[in-house]
Amino acid sequence: MLRSMEIDIDGFLKHLAIERGLSDAYRSSVAQTLTSLEGWLQGNKVSLQEIGTEELALYLKDRKSEGLGASSIRLTTVHLKIFFRWLVANKKTEMDPAEPLVSSKTDQKLPATLSASQVEEWIESIQITEPLGRRDKAILELFYSAGLRLSELCNARLESIDFEAGFLRVTGKGKKTRLVRFGRKAREAIADYMDNERKDLVRRATQSFLFIGIRGAQLTPERVRQIVKQRALAAGIECTVYPHLLRHSYATHLLEGGADLRVIQELLGHADISTTQIYTHVSAKRLKDSHRKFHPRG
Repeated sequence: MLRSMEIDIDGFLKHLAIERGLSDAYRSSVAQTLTSLEGWLQGNKVSLQEIGTEELALYLKDRKSEGLGASSIRLTTVHLKIFFRWLVANKKTEMDPAEPLVSSKTDQKLPATLSASQVEEWIESIQITEPLGRRDKAILELFYSAGLRLSELCNARLESIDFEAGFLRVTGKGKKTRLVRFGRKAREAIADYMDNERKDLVRRATQSFLFIGIRGAQLTPERVRQIVKQRALAAGIECTVYPHLLRHSYATHLLEGGADLRVIQELLGHADISTTQIYTHVSAKRLKDSHRKFHPRG
């Protein structure tokens, strides 16, 4: 049983890597779940072929009693579902015991966002006459205008930009490529940076990258985090600031402006619409807070 389970786990992880293109971090998380299940089965003298829905439910109950949080239980359930679905598809087992499992509902933490006016004040606070002011303004403009992930911004390349149409081709999670749209303000800020700052920073090794560090190297994610925090501090923004905050704000403002959820899903590069739906909760919360604050009987 032990050897068979190891072979199945290994085959499934290869499937996630080669056919699904999922990240090392995600595959590591799945591996932890399946290794834990393997140990549980061994301890309870149950083979992989014998396991049913009741055993899986008991396994999840035991994991919860060990202190696993609700969000982790939910993720573990997802791992079990995709693993057993793969086993059935590859005729390694006849039935799918994980299919009836229901993912536990969690108290979903809503992503923090800034208002449109806060973002505008933040970006406009950067003086382009300051050292690297043009570059940093272009970074914030592109983050907010295109809703980029941190890695997508750091890896943005000149050959992937269509300035005339206002599109940038990026490679996101799972090595999936998509086109993102950026607006006039971002286009103007990027053009100003390229004409007046980038040419003094670029070196042969980094000539393809859009954003360059002061010593001519490609900007690292850690350095961009520092830039974002430093610029927020200078602008007087008091909440905790990080690059993804601009992505959250981008999605929320699109939704509040009337954009279709499916369009936002495509722009963000979310594989599942349920990931995008969290922004409907953000908008609903803002409406509720505003009603409570301003309505005489709120």
